[in-house]
Amino acid sequence: MFRPALLLAAIMAATPAAAEPRTRTIANPDTRAWWAITEHLSSDAMEGRDIGSPGHDRAGKWVAARFRAAGLKPAGDNGTFFQTFPVHESRVDAAEATIVRDGGGTTSLRFLQQFSVRAADDLPATLDAPLMFAGYCRTEDLTAAKGKAVLCLNTRRAGLTTGAERVRNAQAAGAVALIQVDDPGFTIEPFRWPAAYARTITLADKPPPATGGFVVMTLSAEAFAAITAGSGHDGAAVLAAGGAQRPLAPFILPARLKATFRLSTRDYSATNVLAVLPGADPKLAAEHVVLSAHLDGYGYGEPVGGDRLYNGALDDAAYVATLHSLANTLGIADRVVWAGHLQGAMKSAAFAQAEMFVLPSYSENFGIAAAEALHCGLPVVLGAGVALAAQVAAAGAGFAVAPEATAIAAAIRRLHDEPALRTQMAAQAARLAAEEYSSATMGARLRDLYETILSRTFPTATGSTRNA
Repeated sequence: MFRPALLLAAIMAATPAAAEPRTRTIANPDTRAWWAITEHLSSDAMEGRDIGSPGHDRAGKWVAARFRAAGLKPAGDNGTFFQTFPVHESRVDAAEATIVRDGGGTTSLRFLQQFSVRAADDLPATLDAPLMFAGYCRTEDLTAAKGKAVLCLNTRRAGLTTGAERVRNAQAAGAVALIQVDDPGFTIEPFRWPAAYARTITLADKPPPATGGFVVMTLSAEAFAAITAGSGHDGAAVLAAGGAQRPLAPFILPARLKATFRLSTRDYSATNVLAVLPGADPKLAAEHVVLSAHLDGYGYGEPVGGDRLYNGALDDAAYVATLHSLANTLGIADRVVWAGHLQGAMKSAAFAQAEMFVLPSYSENFGIAAAEALHCGLPVVLGAGVALAAQVAAAGAGFAVAPEATAIAAAIRRLHDEPALRTQMAAQAARLAAEEYSSATMGARLRDLYETILSRTFPTATGSTRNA
């Protein structure tokens, strides 16, 4: 029987021989072991564990050595603990953005400090467009968006537009760029500046990232206030209203955005650490809990206080340690499988063995993994912030729940305890995937979108019009 990857499951059982100094002040043994893992993986020696980097390789070897010492079995390539896979990277190496006001005067924005750009292989080298604010980027907010760079609130709140919907709506309205402005009122996961870098990494055997030349940017609240200064609109007040989920009226800004972007791409190999921990109870041998946690971090990026290294301590390293500590505390460590990145046959086998798929995210622009699970006929439990959640719930293919422990646990328990409901939702999952997310359906939608864009006319600098 296939057993998915176990990522970092044995680290607690074999922490470094010499405890890091800070652990000496921690009385609770579980917390002490948790911090020892976190501190070691996020030490400067690991260089932030950026994917494909020497630091990531060192971290992987450290994990594999502890797998071996704990008696785990390798599940990687050719009998090793490592799975190698190719990746493609698009990176914006440099960018300049200037706000040119109609009445005179300019404001320069600082790349990675006040704005960032979504990297894509077809990112245009330049952008020059008038500006407008379009609220939440709903369809009705974008009636005047044609030919403009539109600023919209980058909200992550349930019931409002998702990132994917904002991009889709702005493109359909004929905008040339979308600038998503931070929502300072969203404190669950606050926006942080500077951004480490502007890059997109995809599996190399998939199409490279592309937006059809459409530019997607993010903007700090500070920069938005500077852009709206003198326009008759108080930027801080606008964002406060959006944070309170009040109506946001669109308005034209008397200014243009002029920007340049310098892009680079590269292809390289990365590794994942895979191991198998057999269960101890023969009655539960056929049951598995699959959890995944990232070993990789940010690596080196935009300096913060002069320091370019993003150690990834209270991020991926702490998350890995926390989940493993929780599994030990609950007494289910022998039934938990920790999976890193799964692809190809291993991913298919994991879906085939699963009873359900759970993605309890606060926010997901789309939810590719959830769509893949639906294609495999798996009922899903999704956080309400996952873009697919409402459609999944309406189709009876799973549950859309608040991203908190009680609601998530209740949905999982119900699917586990009610085989008839699980079978019914599995059938609906396969039907929904076939009707809404098949290659034919998605291809037809893309074709229709491009035909709509190509049929539009846009003003030129001389006042005439041209087709897209």
